[in-house]
Amino acid sequence: MRLADKRILLGVSGGIAAYKSAELVRRLKDQGAEVRVVMTRSAKEFITPLTLQAVSGHPVADSLLDPAAEAGMGHIELAKWADLVLITPASANLMARLAAGMADELLTTLCLATPATVALAPAMNQQMFRNAATQANLDTLASRGILLWGPDSGSQACGDVGPGRMLDPLELVERCCQQLTAEPLLAGVKLLLTAGPTREALDPVRYISNHSSGKMGYAIARAAREAGAEVTLVSGPVALAAPQGVERVDVESALQMHKAVMSRIGDCDLFIGCAAVADYRPAQVASQKIKKTGDNDQMTLTLVKNPDIIAAVGALSDKPFTVGFAAETVDVEQYALDKLRRKRLDMIAANDVSRAGQGFNADDNALTVFWQGGQAALPLADKLTLARHLVALIARHYRP
Repeated sequence: MRLADKRILLGVSGGIAAYKSAELVRRLKDQGAEVRVVMTRSAKEFITPLTLQAVSGHPVADSLLDPAAEAGMGHIELAKWADLVLITPASANLMARLAAGMADELLTTLCLATPATVALAPAMNQQMFRNAATQANLDTLASRGILLWGPDSGSQACGDVGPGRMLDPLELVERCCQQLTAEPLLAGVKLLLTAGPTREALDPVRYISNHSSGKMGYAIARAAREAGAEVTLVSGPVALAAPQGVERVDVESALQMHKAVMSRIGDCDLFIGCAAVADYRPAQVASQKIKKTGDNDQMTLTLVKNPDIIAAVGALSDKPFTVGFAAETVDVEQYALDKLRRKRLDMIAANDVSRAGQGFNADDNALTVFWQGGQAALPLADKLTLARHLVALIARHYRP
C-alpha cells in the first residue's frame, strides 16, 4: 500500500491507449491511492465513463460547465484536491493545447489550476511523436516542470514500429510511487552548476568558442531540482530557458564564469562543472573590428591560459563534493582518470564527443562515470534521462 492516503487525478485523453486506463486505475487503487478520473471529449470515443467510474468508485468528470459537478466538487476544488495529476494517454493534441496554455475543456483547465505536479504519459503514432511540432511542445512542457513519463518504443496499433507507445500501467504505478513517496535524493542540498560554452572575445564582433549547446548542463539542473536540490546555474551563452525553480546566472567569458563560481562556492554543498570552458583567451582584445590588410593571408593570435575553474574548486581546503566532466575524442578513460586525480575531484563524468549523435549539440549522450575505486556506464539516452541517472548516481556517493 505504497500510495495509501495519496490522491491521484487521472486524466484520459483521446487515443487507442485509453483502454489501458481502467487497468491503471485498478493498479493505483491496489496500492492504496484514491483515484478520480477526468476525461476529454475524444477520450469517450475509446472508453466509456461508466467503465472508469466502476473501477475508480467515483463519478467521472468530463465537462467544464456541468452544474451538477460544480455544485459538488468544482473544477478548482478538484485541482486543489490532487497530490498528482497524471494524464494517460497524453495525445499529441492534448500536449499541444497544454503547451499553448489553453483551458478549453475540463482537463486542460485543471492542469492550469492545480498546484500539484503534472505528469504526462505520451502515446501516439511514431511519426506524430517525431514531428517537430510535437517535440517543440514536449520541450515547452518539460521547461515548465511537467514530468514526461515515456513514451516507450515498439510495435503500435497502426502497424508502425517506433517511439510512441504508452508506458505499461505497472511502470506508471511505479513512477507514481517514486514521485509521491520517495524522499528526494538531494533534499536540502545546495548545488552550484556550470553549463554551456564560454566566449572569448577577439574584438567587438568575433570570439573564440566551442560547440557546447548547454543541453546536458540544463538537463542536470532540471534533474537535480526534481531531486530536491536548491540549484544555482552559472550559464554561458545558450539558447535555452532555465528550468523551473532554478536560479540562473548568465556569463560570457571564462573569467566571468570563474568569478561567478568562486564568489558562490562557499555557500554550496555540491559543485558540478559541466560547462565547456575555453582553455585559452586572446592576450589582447581589439577595441575595433579587426580588418583584413593588404595581401596578408595569415593572422597570428597570442593566447593566454584561462583559470581552471574545476581545479580551483578542487584545490579548496573545504571544497564541496565536486563532480567534473571530461569531453574527449581519444583515450577517454585515461584522460578522465588523470583529471579526477590531478584536480582532486570526487567524481568525473566522461564522454566521447567524437561519436556521431551524442555529446556537443546533440539531444542524446552517453557517459562513463568514475570515482575513486569505482565506475559506472550510463548508456546512450536523451540528455534528460541521462541527467536523472547521473543525479541518482551522484546522490548515492555524495557525502555532506
